[in-house]
Amino acid sequence: MSTQPLLEVKNLKKYFKTPRGMLHAVDDVTFTLERGKTLGVVGESGCGKSTTGRAILRLLEPTSGEVLFEGQDVVKLSKEEMRKKRQEMQIIFQDPYASLNPRKTISQIIADPLKINHIITDKNQQMDRVHELMETVGLADRLINTYPHELDGGRRQRIGIARALAMNPKFIVCDEPVSALDVSIQAQILNLLKELQHKMGLTYMFITHDLSVVNHFSDDIAVMYLGRLIEKAPSEELFAHPTHPYTQALLSAIPIPSLRNRRERIILKGEITSPIEPPAACRFANRCPHATERCHSAEPPLKEISPGHFVSCFLTD
Repeated sequence: MSTQPLLEVKNLKKYFKTPRGMLHAVDDVTFTLERGKTLGVVGESGCGKSTTGRAILRLLEPTSGEVLFEGQDVVKLSKEEMRKKRQEMQIIFQDPYASLNPRKTISQIIADPLKINHIITDKNQQMDRVHELMETVGLADRLINTYPHELDGGRRQRIGIARALAMNPKFIVCDEPVSALDVSIQAQILNLLKELQHKMGLTYMFITHDLSVVNHFSDDIAVMYLGRLIEKAPSEELFAHPTHPYTQALLSAIPIPSLRNRRERIILKGEITSPIEPPAACRFANRCPHATERCHSAEPPLKEISPGHFVSCFLTD
């Protein structure tokens, strides 16, 4: 059994040009993801979670950095080589309705990857594979000729999952796959993803803003703030010992279903640092209740404070 991680991301950056300067959407992100595991990525809207996932798959071209998939740097691959590599790296999008072609039936949508990549050319074999995928994700055969607008959100998202599974990928970026769904449907989709992971040995990068979901679903959790990875730890460790002040504030916002036990909320004050040409300082310093002069003049490196627990904060010195 190979000990090499399935995915190694090193110093990944993605900048966007704006009239006011370069916007640092993803800035120097580094992490590894073991085969068959789930990395949950959390943070507030605009922190760079989805951009990181898309840059890894090169749906957005990275500005710089390395993305080693099974030891191979996908950033250096040609477009044709990357197209073949994407058979092993797939994505499930946030909004199932926006990511499905409304003019195609379910069978056509699921069969598209098979046709485009010339994996199965025989039409009968294609339909057999479509039936198999529909059964895998819990879609009834009678729905095979229906259109996305005729189905509810949960079934639409199952189509998106079936399409992602069509090419037998090893790694899937789940970009907030349940945030647009009702709570009861969310549980069904999460259980399906977990079941598929056990059955097919899949590796997930699970992007979400719902901390209660990520706690139960992920092996490791990475916390992002304004394009930077500020804390990464095993799920249980992060919830038991959150170290970065931002992580502590995030976890304090999770509601407890009890009248007796009330969690003390950490209310963040201060201006959010602009992601456009940010200064060489801690991005969270303006809102941090523990910030010192050092935090405003230097960027804290990401350091390992205990096995598998990485934090970017001067308070750990």
